[in-house]
Amino acid sequence: MARRMVYFFGKRAIIGINSKKSQSQTVRTVASISDEIESYIRELVGRAAGGTILIQRTDLAERFDCVPSQITYVLMTRFTPDRGYLVEGRRGGGGGIRVMRLAVGHEDLAHLLDGVEAIDQTRALDVVVRALEAGYLSDREAAVMQAALKRDVLQVDLPERDRIRARLLRAMLTTILRPEGAY
Repeated sequence: MARRMVYFFGKRAIIGINSKKSQSQTVRTVASISDEIESYIRELVGRAAGGTILIQRTDLAERFDCVPSQITYVLMTRFTPDRGYLVEGRRGGGGGIRVMRLAVGHEDLAHLLDGVEAIDQTRALDVVVRALEAGYLSDREAAVMQAALKRDVLQVDLPERDRIRARLLRAMLTTILRPEGAY
């Protein structure tokens, strides 16, 4: 049985594995572990009938050689309704976590920003990704929208920057979602 020790230094984690067969040490960033977990869960959801999966936190933690709280972190930050997902914890029967891909209709995106006066960069970029994944945007359109919504482009102080971002995002989505020829 291999023993694993994890040491955290800022955003870097050094994972030392001691076993009878080999002595090795690998360095993985916390961000790369999160990216790997996110990719794996997205792949599972993409292959699942109905876009819903039931996962066990401890099973995923073992698979990725991390602590269960790392799985929780990924689920809570990367599988949000803004990104088109719903995550539910299940009690009883061994527990587990249900991850569902939310259906995105044309009207859902059009009304997503109704009444939103301001939006931060993270949420705005999540909305663009959701529109891209739903097939309403090309990769190029999504890249242009994301570039226009970033804080280094919108060089205005808060809270005005978030207000401008909301108006820009609303205008871009409204234009893209219009029927062909209705410009």
